[in-house]
Amino acid sequence: MKIALLGYGKMGKMIEQIALDRKHDIVLKIDKDNLHELTADNLQQADVAIEFSTPSTVLSNIELSFKAGVPIVVGTTGWHNEMGQIKEQCAEHNASMIYGTNFSVGVNIFFHVNRLLARIMNNYPYYEVQVEEIHHTQKLDSPSGTAITIAEGIIDSLDAKNQWKNVLISDSQPDNETVAPEEVLIESLRIENVPGTHTVIYDSEVDTLEFKHTAHNRNGFALGAVLAAEWIKDKKGFHAIEEMFDFNK
Repeated sequence: MKIALLGYGKMGKMIEQIALDRKHDIVLKIDKDNLHELTADNLQQADVAIEFSTPSTVLSNIELSFKAGVPIVVGTTGWHNEMGQIKEQCAEHNASMIYGTNFSVGVNIFFHVNRLLARIMNNYPYYEVQVEEIHHTQKLDSPSGTAITIAEGIIDSLDAKNQWKNVLISDSQPDNETVAPEEVLIESLRIENVPGTHTVIYDSEVDTLEFKHTAHNRNGFALGAVLAAEWIKDKKGFHAIEEMFDFNK
């Protein structure tokens, strides 16, 4: 395939290397220094675009890809409040898009098992559930998009929960927040040089169950984005990352 990279930071560079290893070509690389090169004509050189930019640019990048008729993989988060509008635009242009909070194969297996586990735990209401996410100190926002997806999977599957609440844990802000019975607590910690760890914890008076995903590096995220580009290339419509995986076989 010919791939356009919309966003060429650490993740963009990693995606580039994996794409090249898989015999694809990079025909366009856009970052903050060459935004003037992001035009419909230039984008149409590509078979598919991979978007890992910023919340302030992601919507315009998606809309341009629709107008150019180029399928797009969207890994940037922070735009999901506009999802209904983007889905409508995708249909209007007969366009192609796949999005996700995390493209790692391992994380998407984690998402699936998390929902199955939450359904099982409906039978054992004496366990209280929470989510813990740990990321590098450069990640200033919280919670992570991955943690939100985990919490929403619990809410969709566990009858006792209907919303999540986030607490950022730091030395200056100890964990003294109260959580309502219907809330899923997401605790966020920021530690040097941690690519990302997410843990679902079910705790009772007699024992604790923990279900954890630990990223050793970002290669899994980048590989998943390239796999998504290969998957969406000849498809139409608005797709979520879980559609790439068939866990029901």
